Amino acid sequence: MHPLGIVHRAVERADRAAVEALSAFGVATVHEAMGRLGLMRPYIRPVYEGARLCGTAVTVLLQPGDNWMLHVAAEQVREGDVVVAGCTTESEDGFFGELLATSLRARGAGGLVIDGGCRDVDDLRRMDFPVFSRAVNAKGTVKATLGSVNVPVVVANALVNPGDVVIADADGVVVVPAARAAEVAEAAARREAAEEGKRQRFRDGELGLDLYAMRGPLAELGLTYLD
Repeated sequence: MHPLGIVHRAVERADRAAVEALSAFGVATVHEAMGRLGLMRPYIRPVYEGARLCGTAVTVLLQPGDNWMLHVAAEQVREGDVVVAGCTTESEDGFFGELLATSLRARGAGGLVIDGGCRDVDDLRRMDFPVFSRAVNAKGTVKATLGSVNVPVVVANALVNPGDVVIADADGVVVVPAARAAEVAEAAARREAAEEGKRQRFRDGELGLDLYAMRGPLAELGLTYLD
């Protein structure tokens, strides 16, 4: 376990071109293209409708009820990063709001994913600063206890390393390891192309039973039609 009170300044981020390529795809497509890996637990939800983000992770380990490390993390943000925050134990306090969003945006951040609470939702919506959180909670936090920045963190059961690609939309949040970003982007593109072919066949009235050759296996298991 890494110690508390650490800020790693040198982070190897995923290739920018690969991040841009991944940004074209939804969370479900990326998750499937990566071998059905990388999803955060579904309780992490957008705080307003239409929120979406894709960027490289600046990771934060928070202490419950304490948002000090989010301010520390802001200094480490570069253009195209997203802040991804876990907590040493479960906490739904309002770690993040409009003022921190203003600070992160000035540094070039593309949003926040946090396994904790968020507040000032109407302001965030007006700013169009995407936040995906465990809860919406007006309860404030203190600045008293050290956590860490740019260390591996577990956020909603997903391991996130600094520099990994994080994609979030209405379907959830998925984490792509930095080393796999280009490969997964290519696999996602292939998957989308294949799905478009299937989509057209469905439009033409073909059934999934035939498209996926399901009739034989169903019959073998004893599926019986009665008229």
